[in-house]
Parts: sequence; structure tokens; C-alpha cells
Amino acid sequence: MRLETRVDRKGGKEVIISGEKPTVIIGEGINPTGKKFATALINGDMKSIREEAIGQVYAGADMLDLNVSMVGVDEVSLLPEVVKVVMDAVDLPLSIDSSNLQALKAALEIYEGKPIINSVTGEERSLESVLPLVKEYGTAVIGLTMDEGGISNDPEKRASIARKIVERADLLDIPAEDVIIDCLTLTIGTDVRGGLITIESIRRVKEELGVNLTLGVSNISFGMPDGNLINNSFLPIAISSGVTCPIVNVAKARPTVLATDLLMGRDRVATRYIEDYRRRSNNNKK
Repeated sequence: MRLETRVDRKGGKEVIISGEKPTVIIGEGINPTGKKFATALINGDMKSIREEAIGQVYAGADMLDLNVSMVGVDEVSLLPEVVKVVMDAVDLPLSIDSSNLQALKAALEIYEGKPIINSVTGEERSLESVLPLVKEYGTAVIGLTMDEGGISNDPEKRASIARKIVERADLLDIPAEDVIIDCLTLTIGTDVRGGLITIESIRRVKEELGVNLTLGVSNISFGMPDGNLINNSFLPIAISSGVTCPIVNVAKARPTVLATDLLMGRDRVATRYIEDYRRRSNNNKK
């Protein structure tokens, strides 16, 4: 069973996420984890946010994930402001990333099209509050495989949480194709089995539920030297196991994604791979 998740921007692009199609690349750049961007958010520097969004499009993003959650900002007012700035700057669909329900609702009120909500978890409080928003606004949603017990090291437990999220969504007539599961990855810096547990979880979810899957790939290398090498080694394994729309540093990950799609038969006559190679080669000559 191959499900298609469709998201879009009114007057802009539609993105179809499916294991039968090329991997959808979700850009991770608009978030407060970096000091420079965190400072921009605190100072209300919308020019930097706009430039980051445009830069990710230039790097080849298919979608952008927007997260402004940090101490010292009013997320309820800032998130919709950032969503509007990004919508004005680029025509890609957005993943609106927040655990603040009021901020999510404020952003959804002004979003034009069908976005992704990032995210709901297997916790009862989250299921009861986020899924009604998904239904009300007709969005897709990312489901994190964690619950009141946190993130399990048992792949079957993570798969069971994914199953629970899909089932609870179905009770609200939210179709399975609008639920994207994130099996989560923890850094191998604290547990070298972390990647293996995540990959096995992805395989189980894909086999049982057939839903689309995402993953914040860079988490695997947190705290480790040469993180890009680890990320770009892990990414093809994740994609071949079932991830269809990873959240990544676009400029650093896109060549790996395109090479993986080529090897998996998702790039007829290597068009996308060759076009990207030529683009990068021309940029290097400038």
C-alpha cells in the first residue's frame, strides 16, 4: 500500500509525498537552534528569515519547516508573522512546527493552502488537542512515536505508537494519507544503537501502515565530530527503509538524496541528478 500525502500553497506549488515518487526534501533552516537565527527571532529580524527561506529554495528544498519556539519570544504572535513573511518570500508549502496550540491556530488562520502540522505525539493530551486542529483546518500532520513514557528503545513500541496515532486520526475521519510518521532518532553519541532502532522502527511502520514517513536526520549526529558525514551516511539508509520526506539541511543533504533516488529507480534517465550536478558545478566555478 502506497499512500500519497498532498500539501500545497494557494497560488504556489503542490507537493506530493509518496514512496512511488522522488523523495521530498523539507528544509530545516528556519529554527532557533543556531545562535544567529535565534538572535534574529528575538530581534524580530524578518529580513534574515526571508533570506533564509529564499536560500533554502535556491538550495533545492521542496518544503520548509518553520519553528520559532524558544525562551524570550511570544510564539503566538511571532509564528504567524514568520509564516506570512515566508509565504510572501517563497511559493513552497510549509510545515508549521510548534507544540503551542494557540500559536499553531494563529498560524493556520493565515496560512493559504494545505500545510503540515508538526506535530502530534502518542500522548493523550496531544492527541486530544492537536488532531481536532488537523481536522478543522484540513491539514496533514506529523506524528511522533513518543508518548507519556518518552521515546522507547523498542522498535515495536514506536510502531505501536504510530499505529495509535493513525487509528485516533481515523476516528476523526482524518485519512491515513494525511498522517506522516516520524520514528525519531536519538544521537549515536549517547547510544550507538540509536540509528539501528530508528531504522527498524521505520521498516515496521512502513510495512504495517504504509504511511509516509519523515525524520529529523541531523539528530543522529548531535555532539559527534564531522556530523555531515554521519548524516549523509544515515540518510540513504533511512530513505531506502521508508522515509519519504526527511527534514534536513538542504544544501548539504540534497546531493545525497538525489543520488539515493537515482539508485532506487526514482529518477528516470538520471535527469534530476545530472541537472543538480551541473548546477553545483557551475556554482563552484563562480
